[in-house]
Amino acid sequence: MFASTSLLHQRVQLQAARVPAASRAHRRMAIVARGSGRFFIGGNWKCNGTIDMVTQLVKDLNAGSVPSTVEIVVSPTFVHLDMVKRTLRAPFQVAAQDCWVSKGGAFTGEVSAEMLHDFGIPWVILGHSERRSLCREDDELVGMKCEYALSQGLKVIACIGETLEQRESGHMWDVIDAQLQAIANHTTIGNWTNMVIAYEPVWAIGTGVVATPEQAQEVHAHVRAWVAKNVNPEVADTLRILYGGSVNDQNCETLANLEDVDGFLVGGASLKGPSFIKICNSEHKHS
Repeated sequence: MFASTSLLHQRVQLQAARVPAASRAHRRMAIVARGSGRFFIGGNWKCNGTIDMVTQLVKDLNAGSVPSTVEIVVSPTFVHLDMVKRTLRAPFQVAAQDCWVSKGGAFTGEVSAEMLHDFGIPWVILGHSERRSLCREDDELVGMKCEYALSQGLKVIACIGETLEQRESGHMWDVIDAQLQAIANHTTIGNWTNMVIAYEPVWAIGTGVVATPEQAQEVHAHVRAWVAKNVNPEVADTLRILYGGSVNDQNCETLANLEDVDGFLVGGASLKGPSFIKICNSEHKHS
């Protein structure tokens, strides 16, 4: 079963100690200095939406008030991308939920990074656990997708995370490290500024179960420490690491105040306009 809270606290403190400029304020200043630095909220609509539903959701989002310090990206289905892109107002941006691993061609059913860039879509989600499990995408393929999408001018929300079995069997860190390594193998130092990492514990996606603040912080601190050691300390210091796993308008403020949580990738709650707006304001509560 899960490690005890006291043990988790110890591991969080150990990981955080290994990260340069570890304080939240210092990291925020470093990110802002590079011009990329807002708290990041992603809304993954997954395979949901009718014309009427999407129309209402866009209206709710357009009517909401969000702080300028937050970068907000919503990800509708491919068939709704054009509709949302035309009707959703700034500061909201749009993202695709996936893209092909290389240049377009005879790949029925796929959408290429070139197409998305040509269409003015700035972001793409890659490596989501549902793609990994349902579509059998392995770590290497996810890394290659990240590389190609970045090369075509897209920004990437790269997802990592473990299953409940992997966590309880003691293989969680091996799984997360392998996922990070595959992404790092295909990402140049310069391209890390165009990517955020979303930690999504598979056991907490769509289940209503949320990682405790200690569990979330533990993994986020581990990810930052891994990037500092294996990529670059400066990259680790400015990297935005998102939490995704049944984030909602009730738990978002607590999670937003964690040291190494720089935003969220939201699933079901992103389909409810007022709830999503509240999540978009969660970090502002602690500014």
